[in-house]
Amino acid sequence: MIRRLQYHEIDFEKYTLCLENSAQRKYSATKTFLDITSDKKWELIVYNDYEAVMPVPYVYKSGVKIVHNPMLCQQLGIFSKEDQVEINEVFLKFLEKNYLIRIYAFNEFNQFKTSLKSKKNFLILPEKYETVYAKYSPKRKRKLRLDEEVVNNSETKDINFEQAESFIKENFLGASKEEDIDSFMMIFKKMAEAGCLTFSAFYLNKRIINVIVTYFDKHTVALLGTFNDKDFVKISGASVLIDSCLKQNIESKIFDFEGSEIPNVEEFFRGFRPELRPYHLIEYSKKDIIKKLLSLKFIMKL
Repeated sequence: MIRRLQYHEIDFEKYTLCLENSAQRKYSATKTFLDITSDKKWELIVYNDYEAVMPVPYVYKSGVKIVHNPMLCQQLGIFSKEDQVEINEVFLKFLEKNYLIRIYAFNEFNQFKTSLKSKKNFLILPEKYETVYAKYSPKRKRKLRLDEEVVNNSETKDINFEQAESFIKENFLGASKEEDIDSFMMIFKKMAEAGCLTFSAFYLNKRIINVIVTYFDKHTVALLGTFNDKDFVKISGASVLIDSCLKQNIESKIFDFEGSEIPNVEEFFRGFRPELRPYHLIEYSKKDIIKKLLSLKFIMKL
């Protein structure tokens, strides 16, 4: 009924067919996105003949395989034609029994009997741009009304990875280590090479002061990063870039803000009046992982 497949055993045609026809479809579960963000380190849990699927990314720590959502991959979970609590519980129990887990995030549609932690995400569903704009908060609309001097000395345009790289590195917030920034940049570069990433820049006096990074597929635009020169935050270039992206895409694509638990970032996103879409996750501490690993070793000796 349910089985675990290593990467080389996956029938990607059946996997993609299941994902694209699922009630929970997420861009972050596509083969392209997962291959790049996890460096092809993911397995698959399958129900029957790909009636339901659950991608499981992992990392190696001291030679031990540990489940962990990759950088920039917010949600995964179970994908099927119809979300069924009973099937989701089977997947959840199988995951917890057969893997060491650090963090695994399900998608917003997956429901469970088991009580799980949740996090926030924000979406704007496809609609006419005029309708979307009308819902913006008064503050967001005010921010979008640039001073005449700024209008006369600014422009927005898409740039390539090489043009964006140094600005992003200089204005990267939230990464604790230099190697984390390098890992993010490598993912951005690979996605750009795959043709699914856009870097949009706001120029003031011919100098970049804001960049947003967006991932595109046929159903979704996902905001993977917002980078700002702190000396020009009052100009609201990031708001202009996001508004421009919405104007170009929102009639046919979902706009995914990729959520945030950081209060000022959440407030910024909420100014566009997106829908709150919480999702569930399971998370274990390093201490929990070590305890489970030691207990498994003890059982194997018996």
